[in-house]
Amino acid sequence: MLIDHLSIVGVGLIGGSLARALRKAKLVNRVTGCNRNEETLKKAIELDVIDDYSLDIKEAVSGADVVVIGTPLSTTEKLFPQIVASLKEGAVITDVGSAKGSVVDVARVVMGELISQFVPGHPIAGTEQSGVEASFAELFINHRVILTPLEETNTQALKLITDMWQAVGADVIDLDVEHHDAVLAATSHLPHMLAYALVDCLAGMQEREEIFKYAAGGFADFTRIASSSPEMWHDICFSNRNALLNTLDKFTDHINQIKKAIENSDSEQLLKIFKRAKQARDKFTDSRNQADVSPE
Repeated sequence: MLIDHLSIVGVGLIGGSLARALRKAKLVNRVTGCNRNEETLKKAIELDVIDDYSLDIKEAVSGADVVVIGTPLSTTEKLFPQIVASLKEGAVITDVGSAKGSVVDVARVVMGELISQFVPGHPIAGTEQSGVEASFAELFINHRVILTPLEETNTQALKLITDMWQAVGADVIDLDVEHHDAVLAATSHLPHMLAYALVDCLAGMQEREEIFKYAAGGFADFTRIASSSPEMWHDICFSNRNALLNTLDKFTDHINQIKKAIENSDSEQLLKIFKRAKQARDKFTDSRNQADVSPE
């Protein structure tokens, strides 16, 4: 048994899928859930995602060997003191937040010497759906999970969380906190901002009904992630504020280059940008396809 008692604070898509995967692989003996909404926890029991639950965080994490924080980033500061107060000796804490700097800052203040038992993490997996009803055991297969261990992180704690994610099919890599937040600002956070901005912009146009009526597959593909949880992405914007603003500035400069090329009828410059983008996109797609078919 990899984990005897797992406590998940925030039983949603990620936390629920992790519980399902570990239970399916028979790698966890007991899963305790904790949420603000008891109906969610009852649903998690009904779906066989968790074994038991508590609305009280201290009670939910008491006796757990591993605690996974799967709540929105804005709640982290409030949760850490309650979790730490009830941890048993040697228990390991990890999280699944999309921004790591803000989480680590809070953890350092609250956890003190127990920071060695904290392994910050971020599974690069998910869908535009949310909630425990959307969870499924195969979510993490062939997806990356980024861990951002700290200088103080206990090697055994890191190994346990690495083993946990690998056991559910994930490819685990380690990055430092600052590097993680810069990379994710560009590859995940910026695309979500663009999708939200585009849909909101078009929805505000006078011709919006006709625009959406004639929108084709490309529009649906590009804007799919605008169906993600607004609350979650609101939190991410502020939790990774500096890195995201830096990336938005760079993108704004680039979109202005395209605008300028069109204004000046600069065909050569516009075609150069488009060709460069196509080559980069094709290379990215090829590498993903090769990874999908590579032998284990």
